[in-house]
Amino acid sequence: MNGTEADRAHKRVYVDKRSPKAYHALTATAEAVRAVAQEAGLERTLVELVNLRVSQMNGCAYCLDVHTRAALREGETTRRLGVLAAWRDTEVFTTQERAALALAEATTHPADAALQEDAYATARRTLSEDEISAVIWVAVTINAFNRVSIMSKHPVRGVPRQ
Repeated sequence: MNGTEADRAHKRVYVDKRSPKAYHALTATAEAVRAVAQEAGLERTLVELVNLRVSQMNGCAYCLDVHTRAALREGETTRRLGVLAAWRDTEVFTTQERAALALAEATTHPADAALQEDAYATARRTLSEDEISAVIWVAVTINAFNRVSIMSKHPVRGVPRQ
């Protein structure tokens, strides 16, 4: 393989740019899900916590960057963001947030039947049907965006600290 072929083999296709109709459909879905979440009464900070937790699980640096900034803009604290990956081991999240995070994790890893059933049972005790539906849709949508960004290797740019 010559230099040009090697460069091409390692260069990622930005699927959002390569297939804009599909990406626009995904962003339209995200807008609809945002409206569903708002209509269900979910606070924007809770939606961002779900976006962040799912992005942590998937290892999507780009989405973590985008949604950390969004959560901070919405008033989320750095303390809560800092412990989000270990939310079960803290007392800083509300019952509603804990139910939503568990449901989002179960949506992200649906093959874990025990996790899914436990999370769903907790959600039924804590969240309304509209909230359950909205949380699942938020998790489904951010999972899709995570895959677009991970497979495209969307960069996280910035100035490194000295």
